[in-house]
Amino acid sequence: MSKFMFQNPLEAVIILAIGLVIGYALRRLIATQKANSVEQKLKIQIEEAKNKARAILLEAKDKSAALAEELKKEERDIKRQISKLEERIIKKEETLEERSRDIQKKENELKAENAKFNSAKEEILELHQKGLKELERITNLSFEDAKKELISEIEKEYSEELPTLIKKLEKEKRETIEKKGLEIITTAIQRYARSHVAEATTTAFHLQNEDLKGKIIGREGRNIRTLERLTGVELIVDETPETIIISSFDPLRREIAKTALEKLIKDGRIQPAKIEEKVEEAKQELTKRMNAIGEEAALEIGIVDLPKEILQLLGRLHFRTSYGQNVLVHSIEMAHISGMIAAELGADVEIAKKGALLHDIGKAISHEVEGTHVELGRKILKKYDIDERVIRAMESHHEEYPFSTPESYIVTAADILSAARPGARRDTVENYLKRLEELEKIVNSFDGVKNSYALSAGREIRVFVVPEKVDDFKALQMAKDIAAKVQQELKYPGEIKVNVIREMRAVEYAK
Repeated sequence: MSKFMFQNPLEAVIILAIGLVIGYALRRLIATQKANSVEQKLKIQIEEAKNKARAILLEAKDKSAALAEELKKEERDIKRQISKLEERIIKKEETLEERSRDIQKKENELKAENAKFNSAKEEILELHQKGLKELERITNLSFEDAKKELISEIEKEYSEELPTLIKKLEKEKRETIEKKGLEIITTAIQRYARSHVAEATTTAFHLQNEDLKGKIIGREGRNIRTLERLTGVELIVDETPETIIISSFDPLRREIAKTALEKLIKDGRIQPAKIEEKVEEAKQELTKRMNAIGEEAALEIGIVDLPKEILQLLGRLHFRTSYGQNVLVHSIEMAHISGMIAAELGADVEIAKKGALLHDIGKAISHEVEGTHVELGRKILKKYDIDERVIRAMESHHEEYPFSTPESYIVTAADILSAARPGARRDTVENYLKRLEELEKIVNSFDGVKNSYALSAGREIRVFVVPEKVDDFKALQMAKDIAAKVQQELKYPGEIKVNVIREMRAVEYAK
């Protein structure tokens, strides 16, 4: 270490001072160089910013010039359009002026023609009067005397023919009166033919004891009203012991009401909430029954490949009648006849049977959907991919479609044979049921109608509306509109009472 030691302290101080001065000078030099470098960078950046600003300014000037040019162009276009509109308006004004002049000219011409016509008319009247006077002068008879003489001569000439003509007129008048009287009597008979109508429109429900009538009616009639509202039937509680009459033209509704009553009596609790529950159960049970009935009908004919939906519709036909004849029984009878005829003639037995069994399938929904039962049946069978040969066999049984296969002739012949069986059909009952169906269709065409039921042999229609769509005032107006439309479109004897019912129900659950 002695080798690095300074001999004199002053030398060390001097050397240290020199080192400090050199270090300071180096630092200043470095700092100056850095400053010059930053300043240079700033100058460069400023220059670049200026260049960018000049470029942006030039671009803005170009855009401004383009925009100004575009505005000038649009202004020129608008001016051209305005000029064209002015020209069109001027032309229209000229046209209107010409038309006005033409109208004025024609009006003057008509006035001149009218004056000529009036003048000619007066001349004709004068000539007529002169002619009459000249005729009276020549014949020495007045106009009235000549008229009487002419009538007298006609009477003498046709005196023998007049009694025959009078007799003919009397006979025609008598025939007209008899025809009118027959129509009135027939209408009255149809209106009061209760023995026939009752068989197709009522069901007798037998009670275990007379006390059940009071329970079914309920306090202030609320139970019976609820049951009628939910099923669409009319319950007649008269003096017949231990019996309630269920009245409705729709057999399905009567069956639902009957099943619901059986369940309510078995349960023992008859009140509105329980009635709603049992009616819903009855509907589900009836659906199952219809499936079973359809399957039995198909098995009886020997057909096993029909879809479940078709079988259910077949089951619905068990509760439909046509001219008083059960539609399903009629279809089964037709299927047997068609099978025998097809076998004898060498036609396709299975196609003939299916065509006959399904020929009236459209009647299962004809009271719910617009259209003939033949057209509805074709749509149903096509929807469920039934063989086209079956469709062609069934579609011609009312000759709405041409006969296209041997099976179509066979199905039509079987339909006629089944319907022609003595006592099979009653036209009066069918017309009555159709009138009730048409009555419900007319009512259901109104907006806001939820359900409608024809009751009392068509003398009353009950209409249940959606309370959110129809308020009290609209309900009053709807009753008037329905009555007017029924009166206009439906032919019926007597009068029909229209009942529009609006029920508002609020339900909430406490949890």
